[in-house]
Amino acid sequence: MTSEGVDDEKRRFLTQAAIVVGAVGAGFLTVPFVASMRPSAKAQALGAPVEVDVSKIEPGQRIIVSWRGKPVWVVRRTPEILTALPTLDDKLLDPRSEQSEQPEAARNEVRAIKPELFVAIGICTHLGCSPVYRPEIAPADLGPEWKGGFFCPCHGSRFDLAGRVYKGVPAPVNLAIPPYSYISDTRIVIGLDGEKA
Repeated sequence: MTSEGVDDEKRRFLTQAAIVVGAVGAGFLTVPFVASMRPSAKAQALGAPVEVDVSKIEPGQRIIVSWRGKPVWVVRRTPEILTALPTLDDKLLDPRSEQSEQPEAARNEVRAIKPELFVAIGICTHLGCSPVYRPEIAPADLGPEWKGGFFCPCHGSRFDLAGRVYKGVPAPVNLAIPPYSYISDTRIVIGLDGEKA
C-alpha cells in the first residue's frame, strides 16, 4: 500500500492537535474531581485555631468558645481557687495528671500555662456530657468538702477547678486540655501548642 497523495505535514498537525485537545479535555475533567476531594470551608473552619480575648474575663468567671465543634472553657481562677487546689489531692483519681490529655506546657499542678487561666475541653471523659460549672464552695447538693469545680449531671462525675477527676465517680480520667498558646498577655489561641507569652 502506498501513501501517495497523503500530506504527512497535515497528518502530523492533526495528530498533535488531537493530542492537545484531548489533554485539555482531560484537565477540565480532572480539576473538578480533585477539587471535590478538598475539605469544605466549613470543615476547614472547624479545625482552625480559635483566638480568644481573655482580658474581659472576671476572676471566677468562665467563658465558653467552640473549637473543632467542642465546647472549650476558659476560667479565670482566683488566688483562693489556686490555694485550694493542692488540698484536694487525696480526693482525686489522678492529682498529678499523669494519665491525662494535655499539652506539655500545661503538665503541672494547675494544668495551665499560666496558673490564673484554666483552659479545658468541656466534655466529661465518661460518656461525653457537658459538666456544669459550679464555682460555689460547699453547696448543699455537693457537700461540705466541695471547693468549686465542674459537676456532670448525667452520671455524677466531679472535677476540680483544674479539671482533675475525683475518686469514685464514673469518669475515668481528667478533663482534656486542648493545645493552646498565648499570643499576648490578653489573647490566647486554642489549637496551637506552646507558650508564646
